[in-house]
Amino acid sequence: MIALERVTRRYGATVALRDVSFEIPRGSITGLLGRNGAGKTTALNVMTGYLPPDSGRVLVDGMDMRTHPRECKRQIGYLPEKPPLYEEMTVTDYLKFVCDLREVVPGDRKRHVDEILEICALEEVRGRVIGHLSRGYRQRVGVAQALCGNPETLILDEPTVGLDPRQVVEIRELIRALGAEHTVLFSSHILSEVQQLCDHALILHEGRLVRSFDLKDMGNTDRIRLRLRILGKTQALLAAIREIPCVEKAEELPAQEPGVAEIRVTGRPADSRGQLTDQLFRRMAALDAPIREMRQEKDDLETVFLQVTA
Repeated sequence: MIALERVTRRYGATVALRDVSFEIPRGSITGLLGRNGAGKTTALNVMTGYLPPDSGRVLVDGMDMRTHPRECKRQIGYLPEKPPLYEEMTVTDYLKFVCDLREVVPGDRKRHVDEILEICALEEVRGRVIGHLSRGYRQRVGVAQALCGNPETLILDEPTVGLDPRQVVEIRELIRALGAEHTVLFSSHILSEVQQLCDHALILHEGRLVRSFDLKDMGNTDRIRLRLRILGKTQALLAAIREIPCVEKAEELPAQEPGVAEIRVTGRPADSRGQLTDQLFRRMAALDAPIREMRQEKDDLETVFLQVTA
């Protein structure tokens, strides 16, 4: 488990992180989202011990990064946005070198490197010079170095940036496979990527954490949200809709057509009187207010992101 507690980080007069607190659930794949300049890379650098916070602390399995840096860093594998590769080395020699840095037991290094090469699908280029590899393969080597020492948590900064569509799919599948054995946190600008891969999402905006949520909650069926276009006077329609017992909220939206009210209704899908949709039809029929359109609205990650970073 890795957590930030009230972390603030400044660059001179610029505050990159403002009193940020969050926890990465053990065994999860978590996406870190935010617009450019939101503080994502700074947060990752602080979490990995590359940068110290000006205030607050980073905890790794309950250990403070400031007082136990060696023990904390041993449990984290980090892929920066630009992979830290020595391009004149072969893939195997480079991974052995990283294993030396991460204090892998010498007798286990060959077996450990062979396992990483297999996991990252690098076996066919193991003897190639890194500088001669495609960008996709170099990105895989970057992920491979983060696996050296078998850390519990992997932190990846924009792992698919600059890759072609096929390479993006390959790296996504690699991240999904790694999530079966490791806790994974990665930052991305690609919302669909996060929605496909992640269990949990964090959104930073202007250096603050503005949302932390489980993506599975987006499919919550305990509440329903409907958008209606109804012929009639808006205030009278709102008053009638709010009288329906399972309606929790009814709000006016900008009208697109004269004499037709645009209303959003939020509430329970049904109660003892029946379905919310049926109750709306009956109530509007009693008012002689024809419903021109009724459709269900569902939040997706893009909607949430745009709302909280507006």
